[in-house]
Amino acid sequence: MKLLFVIIASLFLFAGCKNRSAGKDKEENIANPDSTKVIEHNKDSVLLQLTHTILILIHNNDYKSLAAYIHPVSGLRFSPNALIDTGQDVIMQREKLIEEAGNNKQSKIKWGIFDGSGEPIRMTLNEYMQTFVYDVDFVNPEIIKVNKMIGKGNSLNNLLTVYKDCDFTESHFSGFEKKYEGMDWRSLRLVYKNTEGKYYLVGIIHDQWTI
Repeated sequence: MKLLFVIIASLFLFAGCKNRSAGKDKEENIANPDSTKVIEHNKDSVLLQLTHTILILIHNNDYKSLAAYIHPVSGLRFSPNALIDTGQDVIMQREKLIEEAGNNKQSKIKWGIFDGSGEPIRMTLNEYMQTFVYDVDFVNPEIIKVNKMIGKGNSLNNLLTVYKDCDFTESHFSGFEKKYEGMDWRSLRLVYKNTEGKYYLVGIIHDQWTI
């Protein structure tokens, strides 16, 4: 009888431990978010911080430091409009950006065409940066999102087609003067390519309402 009692007691004890273990596992699953979501959340934080750092460098005209963030193989494409022109948009490698920035008499570069008129955009690096990159205070945007389009105008937007495997941030202002009723909005999209676990800048796209 004593042996039978010991066996039965052991079985109840084992069952109780198993149930407590299952309950603990369930609590841990509830407490910890899905691992994929954790990765996505961290990625957004990394891209937002990276964008802030890069925009400060652009604001300060610190192109030498900016060059370190450019993709070492793909280079950096400058798109003056939402419609990325893979045939005409300028792509600069790190060395070329540093060279242009360090030249006291910067040469006029054809960056593409003005949306609407079709006239060529011929500007120095500094002129282009002031007109088609940092034309408003993008370091302190009204809105900033990761992988979400905000500004929508009358130009075609082919970012998701050209940069299929990339991520991007969009810094946006909904407008500046009331009389324009939001037609004077601005957006700047920075496109990143992940190579061996590190994000590099591969595209700068300026967007606004055009005629």
